[in-house]
Amino acid sequence: MNKVFHKIASFAMAFVVLFSTMSFTLNMHYCGDTLVETAIFHKVKGCGMEMEKPSTEGCAITKKDCCKNEQTVVEGQDELQLHVDKISFEQQVFIASFVYAYVNLFEDVNKKSSSFEQYKPPLVTKQIFKIDETYLI
Repeated sequence: MNKVFHKIASFAMAFVVLFSTMSFTLNMHYCGDTLVETAIFHKVKGCGMEMEKPSTEGCAITKKDCCKNEQTVVEGQDELQLHVDKISFEQQVFIASFVYAYVNLFEDVNKKSSSFEQYKPPLVTKQIFKIDETYLI
């Protein structure tokens, strides 16, 4: 049971490290106020209603485009090393006691220990239980 738990925990921590260091972009295309398309890792195609560049020669009025693209960049963590010199003494004591308690938490409980294993039994010279036998008739 402990081995299975440790494998699951190590697998989960590997995913946490992987996803905390990974960066990605999220692209969204809006038509008006309505979200039409969302894409991760590549640009959105759009809805086909985007305006081409209007010619402004001889025209003082320009029409506003109803479509817009938004891009959200989620950056991952760059630094993974823990600087031990920045940890206070109280934090070091807490980490050491936590690790010690965690390791001892999964000790095998099925092991039966007895307090008299170190002592030898007394030598039997007479069978006392036979001398003290009483029979009720």
